[in-house]
Amino acid sequence: MSLDYVRSLRSKVGSQLIFLPSVAAVISDSEGRLLLQQKASGEGWSLPAGAIELGETPEQAIAREVLEETGLQVVTTEVLAVFGGSEFRYIYPNGDQVEYLVVLFKCVTTGDPGGFTDTETVRLKYTAFNEMPKLALPYPAEFLFPDITPAD
Repeated sequence: MSLDYVRSLRSKVGSQLIFLPSVAAVISDSEGRLLLQQKASGEGWSLPAGAIELGETPEQAIAREVLEETGLQVVTTEVLAVFGGSEFRYIYPNGDQVEYLVVLFKCVTTGDPGGFTDTETVRLKYTAFNEMPKLALPYPAEFLFPDITPAD
């Protein structure tokens, strides 16, 4: 969602809860580790993700967000799940409240990585299942690490 649109909403509702359609990417390396993004705003770690802009399809949104936040070009291979509800409510450090409806995509990278252009990104890293930090949103591990079984 363009920052202008969200700013316009926020100018009307302040920090009140808003509903935000969004996308998130599951990108794994050849070792099965998950790509994570550390946020500059103090939110911690997350998947490459973001809001769907007006007039944009979810597939366009995930390609744009991943490119902005990681410098990687991706194609989607499948929709893994759709999440929402109170578990996907989040309060940003500035007090803004949001409830996400998240389309979670499995993505594969194409081409060589460029540099990320998003000032929200502090750093990127690939993380193994047993090294996972707490994420800002509660994505179930079976969608993030499909090769890991509960007994692992």
